[in-house]
Amino acid sequence: MLSFRVRLADARSAAWYWDTDRWVSGQSWIRPVHAAVLEAELLPGYGSGVCALVREDKGGDVEFTSLLLRPEEVQVSAGVFGTAPLYLVAVGEDLYGSWDLADLRPHLRADRLNPRAVARTLSRRHRYSSDTLFDGVYRLTERATAVFTAEGLTILYPEPAQHVLEPRGLRAGVDPVDTFDGLLTEVVAEWRSTANCVGVELSGGADSGNVALSTAAAGFGSVHTFGLLMGGRIGRLQQDRRRLLVDHLGMRDTAVPAMQHPPFAPGGVRERGLPHDPAGAFYQEAFDVVRGHVAAHGCEMIFTGGGGDEVNACHSRTDVELPAVAPVPWLGSKAIEALAQVDENLAPIPVLPVPTLMAFGLHNPAYLRLGIWPVAPLVHPRIVRFMEQLPHEHKQGKAMFRNRLRRAGLPESVAAPTEPENFFAVMESGLRSYGLPLLDDMLCESLLVDLGYVDPVALARAREYAERAPVVPDLLCDTLALEVGLRSLA
Repeated sequence: MLSFRVRLADARSAAWYWDTDRWVSGQSWIRPVHAAVLEAELLPGYGSGVCALVREDKGGDVEFTSLLLRPEEVQVSAGVFGTAPLYLVAVGEDLYGSWDLADLRPHLRADRLNPRAVARTLSRRHRYSSDTLFDGVYRLTERATAVFTAEGLTILYPEPAQHVLEPRGLRAGVDPVDTFDGLLTEVVAEWRSTANCVGVELSGGADSGNVALSTAAAGFGSVHTFGLLMGGRIGRLQQDRRRLLVDHLGMRDTAVPAMQHPPFAPGGVRERGLPHDPAGAFYQEAFDVVRGHVAAHGCEMIFTGGGGDEVNACHSRTDVELPAVAPVPWLGSKAIEALAQVDENLAPIPVLPVPTLMAFGLHNPAYLRLGIWPVAPLVHPRIVRFMEQLPHEHKQGKAMFRNRLRRAGLPESVAAPTEPENFFAVMESGLRSYGLPLLDDMLCESLLVDLGYVDPVALARAREYAERAPVVPDLLCDTLALEVGLRSLA
């Protein structure tokens, strides 16, 4: 929610002033994210110094980032929502920070990587942590505080968040669908006094459909829906569901054909070699087009269906096993060695689901570049707690979500589609058409190979197999995306 350069010598100063788009003092500056639904203040600190605070401008629980400057010390703190990542790097007497990893490009070294972070990325053993791909660059996780002094930068993790460990029985006469309907609409409506024109990411599934229902009920001045449309029969069914839902709610819709913008497609951030997060979302090219439409329609914020799978997960927190991951045959010796460390330095249990927080880091910064604030109401803490207490039968197969769509008058094809949309064909198109030529480039020259994270012999075998296989192994996308991203920042 902000970016900055703070020099310790300036931390004791109270003589900060606003200059164009940032506060400035000496050689230091603090720039809030430019988004209409956020408010930024520079407040007197405790004793001497100041505190820069950027937060959501609404009632109820709010997301925030604070930067407290005191003599010889800087403290950076984050809220519980994890909406936007904040990356930090200390260089001598200066602390740099930004929600956009590419902003820190002068301080990133492609030959100085964090082995366990690279191993996590290449093997899909993703973990929520202060670790980033780059040695000496840290992510400020939810509720964490970073402390910077002359001795260096320290990340202080919070205590684990408290959660409901087991579902509870419903009281007699309680209708969970009605309760959920009121709760979700209440969460969405908190933004009504702040944002007039809002968007909804609409896939045609139960998660985004429920968010759209509540957005329509909340009474915003203008609501648009946006989404990616798959190809083939699945895409035609998805298009029908979207049309039924949008017409039912009286919204205006923009659909982008995802097959026209697959991973690594010409014109996208990766093909153009623009600096970007190497661990960014696979479908960034397609979602960048969607985000452009959101901005063109003047939407100040976008509601997403993020987290719907996680809050409907039917498991006990007392007996959770991580799913098995597919082996990656082309891992190099350095990555294989680092696999033993993937579960080190993990952030404590957060308030929101871990996969959702990690998805925010991949998906949300591109919205911030356009001045659009993304919100995932399905993982608001009040919704998370409600869903944790809900008996499993109401979450199994998203039963409650689907029943709410039925009660709203939507047909069974919308409430419970027999062939839901997926990105498999889009991934395959991008890998076969544009990814395999990039793989050829990697076989000639590769940072990951040179650094020992990828085995070139095994990668060559995978390339030979992919050429004749009916489907290109999608694990190659992780390796290609990381290689291309590192080159963009090198």
